Amino acid sequence: MSGKTSVGAGSPNAMFVQAAGLFAQSMQRNSTLNKLSAPFPKGEAGAASVVRKQTSADMPIVKAQDLGKGTGDEVEFHFLQPVGAYPIMGRQKAEGKGTGMSLDKYRLRVDQARFPVDLGDTMSRVRSPVEFRRIGRPVAQSLMDAYQDQLTLVHMAGARGFHDNMEWRVPTEAHAEFDAITINEVKAPTKNRHFVADGDAIKPFAVSGGEIDLATTDSLNMDVVDSIRTVIESIALPPPAVKIPGDIVADDSPLRCLLVSPAQYHQFSQDPNFRQFQANALARASKAKSHPLFLGEVGLWNGVLICKMPKPIRFYAGNEIKYCDSHTSETETGVLVPASFGTTHAVDRALLLGGQALAQAFAAAPDKKGGMPFFWSEEEFDHGDKMELLIGAIQGMAKVRWKVDQGNGQKHFTDHGVIAIDTAVPLMAGELG
Repeated sequence: MSGKTSVGAGSPNAMFVQAAGLFAQSMQRNSTLNKLSAPFPKGEAGAASVVRKQTSADMPIVKAQDLGKGTGDEVEFHFLQPVGAYPIMGRQKAEGKGTGMSLDKYRLRVDQARFPVDLGDTMSRVRSPVEFRRIGRPVAQSLMDAYQDQLTLVHMAGARGFHDNMEWRVPTEAHAEFDAITINEVKAPTKNRHFVADGDAIKPFAVSGGEIDLATTDSLNMDVVDSIRTVIESIALPPPAVKIPGDIVADDSPLRCLLVSPAQYHQFSQDPNFRQFQANALARASKAKSHPLFLGEVGLWNGVLICKMPKPIRFYAGNEIKYCDSHTSETETGVLVPASFGTTHAVDRALLLGGQALAQAFAAAPDKKGGMPFFWSEEEFDHGDKMELLIGAIQGMAKVRWKVDQGNGQKHFTDHGVIAIDTAVPLMAGELG
């Protein structure tokens, strides 16, 4: 008997093995956003007997995998409120003076997303030099991967923005299917997690005359990154530091990750010292077992790891930006990008990420689809003349937000692990058509 692993045609295990393979492939995809989470505990490819798994809460994206049947379409996360107390000194009685603890919970919903790919009919396959069935699966996989990355970006940013081309798998907010495609509500940044560039610094999100208080010269630069670090160290309860697996200096030299648009990255890369920032990232990688988040187009400056996001969250002149005007309310207000930005400038949103910025949940497909969060199928129809291939996933994600006790009797809505920073960027000639 051969010792090779194989799944024969018609085997009842075929669908399960393929589904597990897709799940593993998607989780291991080489994208910046996918690197922002830790791996699942070992063994997810054979995880049918495991009820629930969760990745590390020290990374910006926390993933929960629920393979239970009949448990509904929502996954619940729990949050321990910050605890404030002073010590009991000397011989004072400590009994009965214990500091209370409070738990909050948050639910996000999962839904099924599918990408079918037409593999043509009999005569198409006869005439074409391309084997559609062979190339169909990579096409479907790339569609699903892009959807996962873009949905992650939109939820963390709290906005879809208005940059749009055929590469987007998440439509703009005006699209009739926007709510269905995003699954959970896309929420604008909370008041204490929303900033704008202001010369060589950042300041809380501000409005002037019905427009965002931002000039075309308020761009991302090294001084702005310094200001971001100062703000982190000054505000109460900042986003938790990111602890990358294997980073031996994670506690001594805490990190946050700044996701920037391609245009913001280009602005920052013009700094004469940028090559040193890239060298800093490589040096830190050597202390973190060469974690892939440190590799590629990244730079490290003042405890902030700057990474390029795949798509910009962009607002053009006259577009609306939503913001929260109160610490104690999630009510969103709209403000416009200045008309003076014209066709030469826009507003891009950078995202400063700490631990637990986004929660992503996976649920199991029915057994006939493999019993895993990701699944695929091929269907023949019209008496075998035509064929379609489909990849699907049952998942959902949402920004992690809590009403956080400020220690003065008030609870402020707080995006736990992400700060939005809006800056001006120049537009490429002809971008607006």
